[in-house]
Amino acid sequence: MARTKPRSDRRDGSTAQGDKRGKRRRSEPETTRRVRKKVCQFCRDRVESVDYKEVGQLRRYMSDRAKIRSRRVTGNCPRHQREVARAIKLAREMALLSYTGRP
Repeated sequence: MARTKPRSDRRDGSTAQGDKRGKRRRSEPETTRRVRKKVCQFCRDRVESVDYKEVGQLRRYMSDRAKIRSRRVTGNCPRHQREVARAIKLAREMALLSYTGRP
């Protein structure tokens, strides 16, 4: 098997990384803005369980392509996000919601 030259021994003197080497992005912008944490709507309203028959409420947690939105997007707590996902899947099975976003 043929051995290749190390990156620093290239004829043109460049490295494999090119000009990007050594330059890093700043992790924080110059003006730091506090992002308010999203609050779980179900915890705020003190809802005990998510009902699969409330189709209008469940549609808020679905994208236009009928995908279930993530916790990060909706702001739900883990418990209620699991209940929402379970309710959406049950409503789809009962034909209350569509599996696809297109009518």
